[in-house]
This record gives sequence, structure tokens and C-alpha cells, in this order.
Amino acid sequence: METAVTLLLDGMPAVGEHVVVFGQGVVGLLTTGVLAAFPLATLLTVDPIGSRRDASLNTGAHAVFDPAELQELMHHLGSATGTRMADLVFELSGHPPALEAAIAAAGFAARVVVGSWYGTAPVPLNLGGRFHRSRIRLIGSQVSTLPPAVMARWNKPRRLDTAWAMIRRIAPSRWITHEFPVERAEEAYALLDQQPGQALQVVLSYQED
Repeated sequence: METAVTLLLDGMPAVGEHVVVFGQGVVGLLTTGVLAAFPLATLLTVDPIGSRRDASLNTGAHAVFDPAELQELMHHLGSATGTRMADLVFELSGHPPALEAAIAAAGFAARVVVGSWYGTAPVPLNLGGRFHRSRIRLIGSQVSTLPPAVMARWNKPRRLDTAWAMIRRIAPSRWITHEFPVERAEEAYALLDQQPGQALQVVLSYQED
């Protein structure tokens, strides 16, 4: 949840904005849950897994889309905004091609907050044309530090207190689908890697002596 709070501190959503979140794993759902408390005009989410899209709707998204439905997403944005563009986009899928789609959904001078960790995977982007002309801002978000814009007023204890308040409000334990003893961690990671549609939040438990 601290990651989700940091993402919003970086993105600074505002009243009446149109927001899109790519990726509805646990971090994406937490981010959607916090965003749902804002007086946004539109909150749209994107994920390839049906169960995650269902969870996203239950968490407060106004509409959800498969990545294969990006034209429908753009049409929905157009119906809402008249420009087919979002004010704020979060890329939280961890899937490099999603960043290109996130930029495509962003409007003039919009913010694209990149919370994904791509590791060593290449991230091909077309940064010519509309990206350059539209003054789109790419914002790297990382939970190990606080956003510079809020550092005069926020510290890590305040962020942690806020995260706990959001946990109590959103109740993310409802997303737990599997629990493994830590000795079976390899099975847990294999499940997430090989059958992502079967698992949402996997928990490792520790046996007390």
C-alpha cells in the first residue's frame, strides 16, 4: 500500500480528471482503490486477466478493458472527454509494451506515472510525433524515496500512517487467493509465473515454533 500511496503522491490526481490505470495486479488494485476515493470524472483500468478486471470493478473502477480493447478504451475516453485522452495515466503492469499504450492514452501535457519494474527487459518506445508535440510527462515512481514535490511536508512515518488508513478502508485481504508456507515459496512463484489467471494475491506464511 505504501507503493500505491507513493504513486498517487507522484501523479497528483485532481478533481474532475480522467485517469487510466494499466495493470490490475495487487499494486494496480490498491492504486485503483485509493483513486476511487477521489472525485474523478473517469477511472478506467486495463488488464488481460478477467478475474482481475472483475476485482477492479468491485474496487471502484468505472470501466475495465482488456489490452486487446485499446480502441474501445480510447472511444470510452473520447465519449467522456471529447478529446479521447486522459489527464493522468499509471503504468503498473510490468509489461514493457503497456508503456507505449499508456503514452497513447495520455492527453496534452498529461502525466504518465511509471511504477512498473521492467528489470533488464527492453522497452521500445516511439517518442517522436505526438509524444513530443503533446508535452507528455513521464514520471518514474519508486517507493524507496518520497516524491520531491511533497518532501517538505511528508516523511515516511506519515506515508506509512496513510497506507494503514487506506488498508483499513479498502480491505485488500479480500484479494488473497492462495497461501503457502514459506518452505513452499518455489511453488508460489511457479503459480504466479505459470498460471497468473489462477492467482491474485499469494501469501507466504511463517510457522512459529
